[in-house]
Amino acid sequence: MKTILVTGGAGFIGSNLVHHLIRHTNYRVVNVDKLTYSGNRESLQDVEKSDRYTFEQTDICDAGAVSAVFQTHQPDLVMHLAAESHVDRSIDGPADFLNTNIMGTFNLLEAARSYWQNLDKDAQSVFRFLHISTDEVFGSLGSEGLFKESTCYQPNSPYSASKASSDHLVRAWFHTYGLPTLSTNCSNNYGPYQFPEKLIPVVILKALKGDPIPVYGKGENIRDWLFVEDHVRALLTVLEKGQVGQTYNVGGNTEQTNLELVKKICSLLDELQPNHAIGRHEELITFVTDRPGHDLRYAIDASKIKEELGWQPQMTLETGLRKTVQWYLDHEDWWQRILSGAYRLERIGLQENSK
Repeated sequence: MKTILVTGGAGFIGSNLVHHLIRHTNYRVVNVDKLTYSGNRESLQDVEKSDRYTFEQTDICDAGAVSAVFQTHQPDLVMHLAAESHVDRSIDGPADFLNTNIMGTFNLLEAARSYWQNLDKDAQSVFRFLHISTDEVFGSLGSEGLFKESTCYQPNSPYSASKASSDHLVRAWFHTYGLPTLSTNCSNNYGPYQFPEKLIPVVILKALKGDPIPVYGKGENIRDWLFVEDHVRALLTVLEKGQVGQTYNVGGNTEQTNLELVKKICSLLDELQPNHAIGRHEELITFVTDRPGHDLRYAIDASKIKEELGWQPQMTLETGLRKTVQWYLDHEDWWQRILSGAYRLERIGLQENSK
């Protein structure tokens, strides 16, 4: 039985990945997570009792602890998702993003390289290090075109700059040391277990409370939305079938303006949980000052992963949004416990742009 070391497995994408690995594969899973504000072991209650699952509360910025995890668990494969990921938080406090996303990735690469170099040849040939990144490293698109794997990097936020740096490190460790790495760059994810500071859960929870729903600027920013379970399948496909040293873009083929997306969520809530005291949830939409450095449009060309590895998204935006909204309606206890802590759906990332 092969062992996969998953970093950030208590986060949004990571927890969905761990669920998938335990439910639908025969891998042994070691989940390495620091449990920052967005790491939540409650998201993993269904898998905690599996004899194929182990949790290690470890900070990837601690090089010694990371090396110890490799030596203890002897992984065959690594899926690196641990990262500070919220753009607004990176505006308020970039240091955590540089430490975790850059130095944390460096520590993992070095631990993986040392471990891999001491494996026998058969085990070396099996070992893979998959780095999960974002389309935000490419910067902002105009009204036309798509991000390809060959698109030049032009990150515009501290978050995307830190992820671009980690991407370059992974590439360098493959070309310089021969470490068998792969990378993915994905579009905006949504679905169950997403920490309620990202757009879709914020809209859902604000609407349920009857609070104003904040939309940046005029709501004209465009994103390609990827249902998290489709993303998880893509990651496993790349891990098992991808060519070492290659990068694969993963997208949902579902471009929407933020305003269009918010209105779709409001319509679903009107249907699934009407509130006659509020009326139409769309009436709660409030336009607020735009985020500094807010990229206009992201859109992914995912033809490479489709043509070479046979993956494509299965979920439409309509079915994915319906499933997501229903999940939040059915799991109020999960998000209420988060909101009872330090995070209260407040606006962050309002640093003045000096340009």
